[in-house]
Amino acid sequence: MARQLDEQIAGRFPVGQRLRVLDVGMGGGTQALRLARAGHQVTGVEQDATLIAAAREELTGEPEGIRERVRLVQSDGRDTGVHFLPGSFDVVLCHGVLMHIEEPDPMLAGLARMLAPGGLLSLLVCNGDALAMRPGLSGDWSAALSAFDATAQLPHPRATSDDGGSPVRPGADVRADRLSDLTATLAGIGAPLHAWYGVRVFTDTAADEAGIPADVTALLAVEERAGKADPYRSVAALLHLCGVRG
Repeated sequence: MARQLDEQIAGRFPVGQRLRVLDVGMGGGTQALRLARAGHQVTGVEQDATLIAAAREELTGEPEGIRERVRLVQSDGRDTGVHFLPGSFDVVLCHGVLMHIEEPDPMLAGLARMLAPGGLLSLLVCNGDALAMRPGLSGDWSAALSAFDATAQLPHPRATSDDGGSPVRPGADVRADRLSDLTATLAGIGAPLHAWYGVRVFTDTAADEAGIPADVTALLAVEERAGKADPYRSVAALLHLCGVRG
């Protein structure tokens, strides 16, 4: 996610420009802190008070200059119009959030309004076109058959984003999105799809309790390459979509 996001930022904004970033559903603040350390002004929005507290605790260990660049707001992200003026941000992140929302279109329209012209909207969603992959590769044929026509899936511990996004509620289904549907939605809200990636192409079938392997550098290189290439990215567990405000 970080490499993909940095690629899009580098290709859209001048080197050294300090960006105004809104991270909706920031979780523990992994991406928010990373971007603040890179010099950007970051506003993190999170509903979970425990996660906001964890982000604040992490901030206390940062230099004053980085702490001053981060603002934290407790909200579920659907009322951005209350907290911020339209066009207030150059980059808006919404990672691992839409899978928890039954009707995401109003929220997406609100996030698009927060973008300045030419701004970048980064979404991480559950891939509705690949729901049968994990159960199929695991040999759970009944679940795989059911998944072909499903619009949601039962979560496993990695069903949310890897960047500290909001955790999946125990026992809850997570909603999935199809690339074609989101492409149409982004066009309709004035932030048409500019680029998209797959996330967790090969690693989604790893054991849930698996730790970080010794060859993680090679693993990330393979995932990064596959996340940009067809047909691999189409069957990833998650999709990273990047829209650009017209």
